[in-house]
Amino acid sequence: MDIWKKLTGELIDIVQFLDESGDTIVHRFERHNNEIKNGAKLVVRPSQAAVFVNEGQVADVFGPGTHTLATANLPILSTLKGWKYGFESPFKAEVYFVSTKQFTDLKWGTMNPIMRRDPEFGPIRLRAFGTYAIRVSDPAEFVKQIAGTNGRFTIDGINEQLRNIIVSRFSDTLGESKIPMLDLAGNQSELGDLIGGTIRPEFTGYGLELTKLLIENISLPPEVEAALDKRSSMGIIGNLNAFSQFQAANAMEQAAKNPGMAGQGMGMGLGMVMAQNIGGQTQPRGDGNFNPLNPTGAPGGGAAPPPMPQAASYWVGINGQQAGPFDIATLAGMARSGQLSAQTLVWKQGMAGWLAAGEVPDFASILSGPPPMPR
Repeated sequence: MDIWKKLTGELIDIVQFLDESGDTIVHRFERHNNEIKNGAKLVVRPSQAAVFVNEGQVADVFGPGTHTLATANLPILSTLKGWKYGFESPFKAEVYFVSTKQFTDLKWGTMNPIMRRDPEFGPIRLRAFGTYAIRVSDPAEFVKQIAGTNGRFTIDGINEQLRNIIVSRFSDTLGESKIPMLDLAGNQSELGDLIGGTIRPEFTGYGLELTKLLIENISLPPEVEAALDKRSSMGIIGNLNAFSQFQAANAMEQAAKNPGMAGQGMGMGLGMVMAQNIGGQTQPRGDGNFNPLNPTGAPGGGAAPPPMPQAASYWVGINGQQAGPFDIATLAGMARSGQLSAQTLVWKQGMAGWLAAGEVPDFASILSGPPPMPR
């Protein structure tokens, strides 16, 4: 009898587990030959559950508190062992302590871009990442489905599997949501709720509960973001011609503040460029129609120099080709040499179309002179 007491005194009489790591989900209580003394104390702390496993079968599950391990409070294990009339000897069973606290700030993200058809931009590639939180809701199911016979199982052992589930369901939900790319930022919370509702049943099958799923960012590839930034800049600028004139006006103002001659010359030059830009928008072509790419109608598309303020300049049709522009003095010489007659077609800026020289008042004095000498 003394020998039996000595042997039983060496058996475990307090079964408990203190987690100092912070990332352990399941810990198997270790003892010699899995023997636990009858009447031993089981201490289950808050956010813990103790799962008894006998020969591969989950038996009893204990919640937080201090429990005495006897036949009365081990009904399933007693049934498995066949202890119909109680027991006094030590019993063998594996005890797994399962953490039921929330594991927060777990990371998820897409390893590769997700292809998606956007209604505005067409096919695009998106990346996304965020965080989620879980807790063990069914300790017995978790031990059977995930932990198995591992003596210690941490959150890292299942994080990758859960991340793959989230990414896969995220891709499906994002495609089915039909939310335009530019509206995703304002719908991340709603999108996270949709994904959470989709994957919660899968987590439940592992004995887990998804308590929170957050989408922190949905981004485009860098080159697409750069193109989108340029498009946004153009939208902010608006009318490009008006913006160019505004910049020219600002440059003129800054140049006017420069007392040096260089600043004055720069201001005058910018003023001339600005005037040409404004005036050139309404110049007709030689055939009377406005051409924004060739506003003056000059041959070859080149812009003609502005006319001198004291004299008008005309384009002249000679042998089916337009020539000029010529001032009045040159035109008078052409009339004297016989190159210009009343039937010659002429045009200058401001005229609706080409007219015969005899119909233009400026040519009255030129064509009234003596006729050219016979040759």
